[in-house]
Amino acid sequence: MEVWYAIVQFFSNGGAFMYPIVLLLALGLGVSVERYITLTLARTKNRQTWEKLEELIRKGEFEQARELANKDKSAIAQLFASALARQGAVRRREDLDRAMEETLMAIIPRLEKRTHYLATFANMSTLAGLLGTIIGLIHAFTAVSNADPADKAELLSASISIGMNCTAFGLMVAIPLVLVHSLLQTKTTELIDSLEMVSVKIVNTIAERSHYARPAVGGAAPAAAAVQVPVPSGA
Repeated sequence: MEVWYAIVQFFSNGGAFMYPIVLLLALGLGVSVERYITLTLARTKNRQTWEKLEELIRKGEFEQARELANKDKSAIAQLFASALARQGAVRRREDLDRAMEETLMAIIPRLEKRTHYLATFANMSTLAGLLGTIIGLIHAFTAVSNADPADKAELLSASISIGMNCTAFGLMVAIPLVLVHSLLQTKTTELIDSLEMVSVKIVNTIAERSHYARPAVGGAAPAAAAVQVPVPSGA
């Protein structure tokens, strides 16, 4: 009970700018939870989809893989669908690579959206705390200027102590938001890197299977097998 009373007292002494900081904290928590759940689910779904589609591609069952990729909504399924839509219709590997790049350009913004808001909320909470403290000090010095000289020192110290509550609370909100932003940024980067590696793996696998399915015309020497890229742990 005493802890709760201390928290309420701390908040009430901070002034009106404590409320915008609380709002920024609530928004930051909402974005953090939503982004963490979204990225975690995306990673899990990507891994599950990869295991299903890679097996079909290696067996050369392109039609089944295409049907499964079109039904799935994961990021890796979109990469597979983009490549399989051009499988058999293009003759150059560069066309598949270009299709992968275009699909990644559409996927990456969806993975990165709203994460940058956390850095903005952290900066705004810090600035709101400083602004609240400055305004509080202005009011304090104005009140002290009209007070009894014997009470000025006591009133000023009390006013400064109260005014610093706003800055302290702003920093208490900003520091966790900065840490969470860094965590989510790292998680997003790992997911994007895994998708880029998987896109290369998809092109290699499709190119290899397509080559063996269509013998070279006129006795031409077969093209060198595509370099295999290990499946990333974050896929």
